[in-house]
Amino acid sequence: MQEIMLASKAFSHGNAIPRRYTGDGEDISPPLSWGSVPEGTKSHVIICDDPDAPRGNWDHWILFNIPGEARDLPEHFLLARPGLKGVRGGMNDFSRLEYGGPCPPGGTHRYFFKIYALDAVLDVKEGVRKNELLRVMEKHILGKGELMGTYTRRK
Repeated sequence: MQEIMLASKAFSHGNAIPRRYTGDGEDISPPLSWGSVPEGTKSHVIICDDPDAPRGNWDHWILFNIPGEARDLPEHFLLARPGLKGVRGGMNDFSRLEYGGPCPPGGTHRYFFKIYALDAVLDVKEGVRKNELLRVMEKHILGKGELMGTYTRRK
């Protein structure tokens, strides 16, 4: 499986996510970009989750069917905005399709932005939950990458 380099102009791997991209700030998605992907990539999936949440893994953002030729997502990406055609959202743990930024109840949490390159465009409905999406895409993954940022809530 090919490793995909996932990056953001807003923060680097292992460092703090700026407040602007959190529930304490503007709660907008950070810009993301990625490098080369495996030959035959038809679509991408982006998932952001927090494994440090009190009740277990908390899903902040789920996007799928990002076109295979795409190499970035702009800051404050919204499904309703014209731009990348065919992109769909999965239901996050805030019960919405759009990005929900970090807002931990306490302490420092880690937020993993993951990208997957797939050999297919997925035939699943918008609003799919992460576990179902992972099950459907399991045999289609050509490559993946990860960017981890942290956030500590200041009261």
